Amino acid sequence: MLSGDDATLGIASNVGLFAPVDVTVFTAVTIWLGIKLMPYNVVMISLIAAKARNNVIGANNDLPWYLPGDLKRFKELTTGHTVVMGRKTYESIVARLGHALPNRRNVVMTRQVMSFEGAETLHDLAGLQSLGDVFVIGGAELYKTTIDRADRLYVTEVKTTLSGDAFFPSINPRLWREVSREPHKKDEKNQYDFDFVTYDRRSASP
Repeated sequence: MLSGDDATLGIASNVGLFAPVDVTVFTAVTIWLGIKLMPYNVVMISLIAAKARNNVIGANNDLPWYLPGDLKRFKELTTGHTVVMGRKTYESIVARLGHALPNRRNVVMTRQVMSFEGAETLHDLAGLQSLGDVFVIGGAELYKTTIDRADRLYVTEVKTTLSGDAFFPSINPRLWREVSREPHKKDEKNQYDFDFVTYDRRSASP
């Protein structure tokens, strides 16, 4: 990705302008053409979770359902990326798989001085930006502390109400805009109806 003057010249070429270009003039032209310039160092923080109608995401440190469709989507979205999780989430993954998530950079957020096989350790949220684009994958406490920093939510809305002891934060429609929804019916493999929903953070009002 281009940055600084290089980005200016690259975009200017695309709209038929040539260097040297006065920055003020260039800015006016991009506004007129409706081009939105993004800073080169933007970091995307996404939360990804499956939740019931009552926001339940877990019970006894495990998923309260078996939805292969959701697991497939989770793998497709997170493979090749950095995933950040709490200690209990890491332990539940290892208990299920026998190891950390493959083909992903695993990072465990914990206040304790510990090491985790197949994963790095992060001790505070201040270091989150240094990881680049990340997917926060749980658990409940980490979702709660990172949702205000997040840019996007990938939520599987499971069409049921269940008992549990871990919950996803409420999604405030004044802060989050639904940008896509993909419904799925239950079948011989997936025990509940569910929707894949993507939310983007609304822009702050001027």
